[in-house]
Amino acid sequence: MWKSLRLKIFSSFLLLILMLALAGGISIYQLNWLSTSVHGLLEDNYKSIKATKTMLEALEREDSGVLLFLLEETEEGKTILEKADNTFMNAFLIAKNNKTEKNEAEYIQAIRESYREYKKNWQYLSEHDDQVHNIAWYKNNIHSSFKKTKKSVKELMMLNQDTMYEQSSAIKEKSKRAIMPGIVSIIAAIVFSFMLNFYITRNFIAPISKITEAVSETYKGDNQLDTSVKARGELKKLEKAINQMIRRLNQ
Repeated sequence: MWKSLRLKIFSSFLLLILMLALAGGISIYQLNWLSTSVHGLLEDNYKSIKATKTMLEALEREDSGVLLFLLEETEEGKTILEKADNTFMNAFLIAKNNKTEKNEAEYIQAIRESYREYKKNWQYLSEHDDQVHNIAWYKNNIHSSFKKTKKSVKELMMLNQDTMYEQSSAIKEKSKRAIMPGIVSIIAAIVFSFMLNFYITRNFIAPISKITEAVSETYKGDNQLDTSVKARGELKKLEKAINQMIRRLNQ
């Protein structure tokens, strides 16, 4: 009898433990999924943004190299242009191989064409360093292509920045939805714990207390316990066994 009673109580608490474990498992799974999603969604955009920043810095250095040519600092100007060009192309290849957004290929092509024109202009200056060039020539032949290239790179940067912002907003909403199953499971477990407490009190604690009180108030000559226990199963068997014992004692 007591084994069966113990099994019922243990099964009830085991169910509560399983519900809490389920809530914890769901929360861990959702948070892990969210972490993976954040990393995957934002990493590519960040890589492209970093590449565009590098390209903009390289363009500024190339512009400085061109101005050094105009100041007749040709050797230093060539060195700066070669290094900056190498830096720009490396960053451009990163952006080219990291196309993740719609129409991003068009932005990459615009950068390629504008930079090709810009590079052609300053290469002409480098190859004809014996000729005299002034600021007006620079403005008409080089600066316009420089600004065009810079604008194309900034447009690619804005595309990835806007996408990153949209994704961060979407991830924020997903995070709210991700924790909902865990919250629901926890609330369900709390409600179940109150129900379990009520069930145990009503069906086990209260009947045992009544039987205990009835036993203590039983006098010699009574044939059975004066109790109103409505319990079933093991506790009802216990009440019958005590009544049988009382009757045998009286006999």
